[in-house]
Amino acid sequence: MSTRRAPRPNARPATRLLHTGTAALTAGSGPVNIPVVRTSTVRFENSARHAELHHRRAAGERVASYGRHGLDTHQALEEAVADLEQGHRAFLAPSGLSAITLVLLALLSPGDHALVADNVYAPLRRVDQTLLQRLGITLEYIRPDAETLRQRITERTRLVYLESPSSLLYELIDLPLLAGIARERGIPVAVDNTWSGGWFHQPLTLGANLSIQAATKYISGHSDLMQGIVVVDSPALAARLARTHEALGLTVGADDAYLALRGLRTLGVRLAQHQQHALQVAQWLQTQSQVARVFYPALPDDPGHALWKRDFGGASGLLSFAFADADDAQADAFVDALHYFGIGASWGGYESLALRAAPERLREHSLWRDGGLDGRPVLRLHIGLEDPADLIDDLAQAFERLRGG
Repeated sequence: MSTRRAPRPNARPATRLLHTGTAALTAGSGPVNIPVVRTSTVRFENSARHAELHHRRAAGERVASYGRHGLDTHQALEEAVADLEQGHRAFLAPSGLSAITLVLLALLSPGDHALVADNVYAPLRRVDQTLLQRLGITLEYIRPDAETLRQRITERTRLVYLESPSSLLYELIDLPLLAGIARERGIPVAVDNTWSGGWFHQPLTLGANLSIQAATKYISGHSDLMQGIVVVDSPALAARLARTHEALGLTVGADDAYLALRGLRTLGVRLAQHQQHALQVAQWLQTQSQVARVFYPALPDDPGHALWKRDFGGASGLLSFAFADADDAQADAFVDALHYFGIGASWGGYESLALRAAPERLREHSLWRDGGLDGRPVLRLHIGLEDPADLIDDLAQAFERLRGG
């Protein structure tokens, strides 16, 4: 007989993170970490058992009947992330973008209309332009406020898609208010929750129906895998996603599932350190004459700070700042002068990164267009686990070079 140690119902988040999705004990013993279970083919005891499991899977139960559906390692990760996000069920995908695509294709059909916050992760627009438009699905990009949402909902609206905080500029939305407006019309709400890693923010508890993460980022924590995860709040949504997940043939390798599960166990302590370091850097950047504005909701003077304090338990290591007086070439030279910051498009690992935001991506944001900052280069920083004093010294010498021309 095998048993799985589960957290008690009243266990706190840090405890649950370590005790959910753990290995079973067989004959009185078992591993601490769930083993990596790889297979393409699942064998069955007999034809009746084969039929039983397929019927159970068709009814929505999470059972292993084929390698593509995942086995113990995958199921443990799904259970742990669903618990982290306080949802009903999780679905794994090969990347964050594929998780986004899964949601869009599962919930939208030809002729449908979706409202999308104009400050979302930019590649979503490519899914729209290259796939959804060909299918006759309309995505409308809006400023994510209550008045605009009420005005733009139509009889064909089947999804509201948000990100909190937003990409690049970390704009906070009033998620309970927006979700309540959508709920009155029976429209599901999806939220990209990658910035918080699911640790500092649980959109499903605030009225959203689907929470999406690129596990590539903070869940992994080590910049060594690509993965996406969608958590849903109900059996009905789980059934809709399961059908599309199956039809698209989405699958994740067992080794990547194992790496994500391993990273998940240290999510809380890593993000606490990222937050501590990022806040020090953000506060220092605010004192620099060459900085026009710092975008980081944990700062008391950030426009979204009150919403952040209400809806979040902390802040991650991702922030941005706009230069006060520099052009794109000077901003690139600033990045090239950094020693401890790598130049890379991803983030969420232990290392610090710097990258200039593409101007065309910034102009998609109504916050940017209306904020009087158009034309100023914006640098996105991921503050890693290095000593923050060294990171500040590194930024200081790059500013000094910028001043020197």
